[in-house]
Amino acid sequence: MSQPSSVCYVLREDPELADAIPAERRDQALEECTAPEVWLTPGPGPVRGSVFRGGIGVLVLSGLMIRRVGIDGRFGAEVIGDGDLLRPADENVSPLLPLTTEWSVLVPTRTAQLDRTFEKRIAQYPELARALVARAIQRSKNLAVNMAIVHQARVDVRLHMLLWHLAGRWGRVRSDGTVLRLRLTHAILADLVAARRPTVTTALSELNRRGLVSSDGETWVLSGEAPNELLAYAREANRRASRTTGSRDLTS
Repeated sequence: MSQPSSVCYVLREDPELADAIPAERRDQALEECTAPEVWLTPGPGPVRGSVFRGGIGVLVLSGLMIRRVGIDGRFGAEVIGDGDLLRPADENVSPLLPLTTEWSVLVPTRTAQLDRTFEKRIAQYPELARALVARAIQRSKNLAVNMAIVHQARVDVRLHMLLWHLAGRWGRVRSDGTVLRLRLTHAILADLVAARRPTVTTALSELNRRGLVSSDGETWVLSGEAPNELLAYAREANRRASRTTGSRDLTS
């Protein structure tokens, strides 16, 4: 599933992280903050053993993965993409439940392995450490929004809100609507919205009939504007995280 590659300059690859470093020290940080680069090839399989061997974690530079967590054959899922920070060996969080965790790489995915060498290297850049913690917290915010979405009674509403939630991160606006280029099968969407695959197929047909969502299998076009409920959930997730970390709510 993984292919060893070269060394990458993490802050050049992720300018948002570079912006956390004061301008007078940024050029030095750009050169010093390097990490092993590993490509993950498409398909199911374990991420942890062959990829991460200790340190801060795995930073996704580009690509797309799905993480599925199941109990007794019923699964929830999470979309993992650019900018997400993972610790694959620590993803099983409940020692008392019979959980299964599955990973699937949907498209070729490039990662930076923030290993122990990288960990030592950034000791002189505490701002970068704070930025990486913020990345981990952002992932928890996204999961909180996902939880709010799956509590909607109607599957078509869940799907509509989920696609807009994903579009807030990966979407692009063009003349015919907001475009989301993600390869999401009906089975993956079923896990993401806690529904059966046939029900998802029916709900997508209904959204298409109403002119809200269209897709060719890899590109989704969302018409109009994001549902107001979704924006409210996103703000509430940010507020809760802000109270925990003392950070500013950027959505208000």
